[in-house]
Amino acid sequence: MHKIKDLKIWGKSIALAKSVYSIAAELPAEEKFGLVSQLKRCAISIPSNISEGAGRNSKKEFQHFLSIANGSSYELETQLILIIELQLISEDKIKPVLNKVSEIQKMNYAFQKSLTES
Repeated sequence: MHKIKDLKIWGKSIALAKSVYSIAAELPAEEKFGLVSQLKRCAISIPSNISEGAGRNSKKEFQHFLSIANGSSYELETQLILIIELQLISEDKIKPVLNKVSEIQKMNYAFQKSLTES
């Protein structure tokens, strides 16, 4: 078991979720039950799965939940790109959040690899 507050990836994913909530607040009202809902769900899923995996009893289980978190990060990345493509929010506002997503994806891959090797 790992202490989630000690996991850098968990802290960064919490910060990412907060950024996504700020972006979601800027989206048009007609997206409330579509894109906004999906964005928030993905953003919450990342730290939630990291923490659930951290609370499991084996490295294999932890890796499984890290894998789910990684899938959510790619889903989130796609939705953020779609926001840019639909010109709902400027690329300048979305790019820093995409960079956070990319950083978490890299950290997740490295973390999963380290669990396999240890």
